[in-house]
Amino acid sequence: MAKEPARVLVTGAAGQIGYALVPMIARGVMLGVDQPVILHMLDIPPAAEALNGVKMELVDAAFPLLKGVVATTDVVEACTGVNYAVMVGGFPRKEGMERKDVMTKNVSIYKSQASALEKYAAANCKVLVVANPANTNALILKEFAPSIPEKNITCLTRLDHNRALGQISERLNVQVSDVKNAIIWGNHSSSQYPDVNHATVGGKPVRELVADDEWLNGEFIKTVQQRGAAIIKARKLSSALSAASSACDHIRDWVLGTPEGTWVSMGVYSDGSYKVPAGLIYSFPVTCANGEWKIVQGLSIDEFSRKKLDLTAEELTEEKSLAYSCLS
Repeated sequence: MAKEPARVLVTGAAGQIGYALVPMIARGVMLGVDQPVILHMLDIPPAAEALNGVKMELVDAAFPLLKGVVATTDVVEACTGVNYAVMVGGFPRKEGMERKDVMTKNVSIYKSQASALEKYAAANCKVLVVANPANTNALILKEFAPSIPEKNITCLTRLDHNRALGQISERLNVQVSDVKNAIIWGNHSSSQYPDVNHATVGGKPVRELVADDEWLNGEFIKTVQQRGAAIIKARKLSSALSAASSACDHIRDWVLGTPEGTWVSMGVYSDGSYKVPAGLIYSFPVTCANGEWKIVQGLSIDEFSRKKLDLTAEELTEEKSLAYSCLS
């Protein structure tokens, strides 16, 4: 029995990440190779022509799972009936801009998109915010879409998680699929804490295998934190392919479940676990089953890690108050 098509919204769909993401979704990378999809692509009016070009390419690619494409600059049309929303569109920080200026722009974008999702999306719509500042954009969205359950609003830190796995796999010269249970704590920013204290390769602790605490507590953390900036320097453009791929990973694991004994990192609404202030969108280690995520509990946190967890929580608390001041 063929499945009903799932409606997947991608905002900012004519941009770099959107262009990398939509073919992955149409190929079944996000929701599985047996799940038909209807893509809803939204962008701003100046990008309407480029958006239409992306639609033409999707048609030309003849993806068997793709059962329809809605390409629009109208937020209501874009949000109507969607089961999944990947919020890639946002206002990027430009040279000379203060954080408050960027926040003000993004607050107004996320306020209007949240209101449209609130009114027109499918009842149990799952939302993933990719656009920076991702954690705080997700919080604004939650604020203005009160009927979407808070557990259905998440932000992307899987890119950072995958970056951490990649660094460990290169250092140990092992397959990246053999590296398990790294954690990204906190904000999708340079204050995040990539933690390998519970990570393993082939059942052995990563810290033991690397046998270089100075590297793990210094250069490794810095490399993961600054990877986005390093890619911009190299490509003269921000991460698109890796961001799109990790967005697919995030939703696939959320919907189809994480493998037994494995956790992943997701930016989710804090309930106070690990002494993280409740009411922030904060990246935790989670396991997923039956379309639900659950924070992994009971992990030991050493003194070095505690400071890092608190530092990124402080930054998120500041961002939150900045965002709320833009609302008034």
